[in-house]
Amino acid sequence: MRRRVPTAPIPEQERASTGIPGLDYVLGGGLPLRHLYLVEGDPGSGKTTLGLHFLREGAEHGERGLYVTLSETAEELRTVAASHGWQLEGIELFELVSEEGLGPEAEQSILHPSEVELGETVRGVMAAVLRGKPARVVFDSLSEMRLLAQNPLRYRRQVLALKNFFGEQGCTVMLLDDHSGMGAHGEQQLHSIAHGVIAMEQAVDQYGPERRRLRVIKMRGIKYRGGEHDFVLDTGGISVFPRLVAAEHRMPGAAKVVSSGIDKLDALMGGGLSCGSNTLFLGPSGVGKTTTAVACVLAALRRGERAAYYLFDEGLSTLMIRAGALGLDVREYLAAGQLKIVPLDPAEVSPGEFSHMVRGAIEEDQATTVVIDSLNAYLHAMPGSKHLMLQMHELLTYLNHHNTVTILVLGQHGLLGDMRTEVDMSYLSDAILLFRFFEAHGSLHKAVSMVKSRSSLHEPAIREFRMSPQGLQVGRALTDFEGVLGGVPVYHGSIPLLGEREGVR
Repeated sequence: MRRRVPTAPIPEQERASTGIPGLDYVLGGGLPLRHLYLVEGDPGSGKTTLGLHFLREGAEHGERGLYVTLSETAEELRTVAASHGWQLEGIELFELVSEEGLGPEAEQSILHPSEVELGETVRGVMAAVLRGKPARVVFDSLSEMRLLAQNPLRYRRQVLALKNFFGEQGCTVMLLDDHSGMGAHGEQQLHSIAHGVIAMEQAVDQYGPERRRLRVIKMRGIKYRGGEHDFVLDTGGISVFPRLVAAEHRMPGAAKVVSSGIDKLDALMGGGLSCGSNTLFLGPSGVGKTTTAVACVLAALRRGERAAYYLFDEGLSTLMIRAGALGLDVREYLAAGQLKIVPLDPAEVSPGEFSHMVRGAIEEDQATTVVIDSLNAYLHAMPGSKHLMLQMHELLTYLNHHNTVTILVLGQHGLLGDMRTEVDMSYLSDAILLFRFFEAHGSLHKAVSMVKSRSSLHEPAIREFRMSPQGLQVGRALTDFEGVLGGVPVYHGSIPLLGEREGVR
């Protein structure tokens, strides 16, 4: 039998914070000190802002910082910093191509890059480091050095020379590269030299703002979180939203069922809403899905719990007016902070940012009920249905691990007859509450049925459903109808419908 060789624990390394909490989390605590890192991405992806974050974080802890710029002037960098409300105190801005460098006596080397000019560039960087003794250095950008070198071998050797020099001086260095002047495989040129590589990208869809993502391609000696992580670049800098891994958030929890606030609806669902599971409210527009979700939230608030409602489809004022007219006024809970309703524009919110919001509601606000209304709008914000499923699977699993009551609202196309949905969420849902319109006695009525539940033994009945100023009403099982779910039932009985006889609930 083979003996298992014990593995030595990964040694702890001193870290340099990037100044961005989300990125530090992805890196497991920050960048290991005294190494050289490559940050690559197309122009506009956020590299310069990341570099300024990195230097400002060091300056706040008394570390000297040096920003070496070949492509921008010091004044342009100060303008970028000022746009975020930042000062660059404690950071030296060193321009390799200054006004003096563009004078007549330097015109020959400026117009004709050569080994002499490349050597002068490298020596200029070294002189600035020796003079200022910085702990952190940002070099912006490698594309200028690549153009000066004109030869991959010379370029690689000069970068290696800089790496060795920085290592001897004990600097933690970020090299920024915007891919300019690369060949088909040029982006791999420095990956083997750098201690770590971070790739930043931005994608522009046909509508809405650009979406930004970053990925740690390589990081020697530390365990980091792989995959793509959404981030936003806005006034105040960069915010990174680490990819959610639900398996890291398992929590013990006992099986528990809570009331929806409507007795007959609880009976239909097999006792109520199960904690640690999600329920999909499925049906056509206007049938009462959102109203039922608000009723479930109100029941949780009356029990003293906290709730978060993410509203993609309609405005907050519209929701408040409609809920108040149906006897479901939640304004006092909203004012007290017990309920948080977050109206969202699906075109402006990335999946990672939304997951980050939900995590904040659970871990910081202690919400026990979460509503996402609706998945249709959320789908339009996603780059593809496969991506939606992966994101939603992790988010729902995370919520289940936290023993949360989760309600998902999904609208179907059409009103009567065959219904279609833009995405099949049925296999991700622990329970499905189906809403339908149907025609009877010359009027349009509503019906509700529980068609799936993984956590309870639910009723197989189809019950009538009604919204009124007194709230939501669930009636008897529609045993005298056939074809209710099809929209045009056949009636052969005597059971009255809701509203036809007072006192029927």
